[in-house]
Amino acid sequence: MSATENDGHMMDNPLLQELGIRLAHWKEKECRFILDIDARHLNRQRNLQGGVVATLLDAACGYAGLYAAPSETEQHAATITLTINYIGKVREGRVQAIGKLIGAGRKIYFSSAELQNEDGKVIATAQGSFKRATFAAEA
Repeated sequence: MSATENDGHMMDNPLLQELGIRLAHWKEKECRFILDIDARHLNRQRNLQGGVVATLLDAACGYAGLYAAPSETEQHAATITLTINYIGKVREGRVQAIGKLIGAGRKIYFSSAELQNEDGKVIATAQGSFKRATFAAEA
């Protein structure tokens, strides 16, 4: 699957791409991912599966602290902690995960995110800490 482009940025994240998660907005200190829910995203109760929710929130928190202009070097990080609060349920439609940078040092940063349904109702929230990392792509 090819990388997707948004706001002049290429998203090269195989897991997110496979799940159909798209980077809709990305600028310094914030980002937004969207997902159009389909059957593969649901659990046995036919609600959005908790692991998909966690993946959306982890991505939103992580990317919120990694913005680089298209002409700058791509940045990466590893999740240190991620705390998720599951508040509601959703079965269909589109959800968005909105991530915001809370604070940062040289190597560690902190961010939060909300997952909302199409009506803006909060489905889940997350807070996390992330460590900036170097990444060498495998040839």
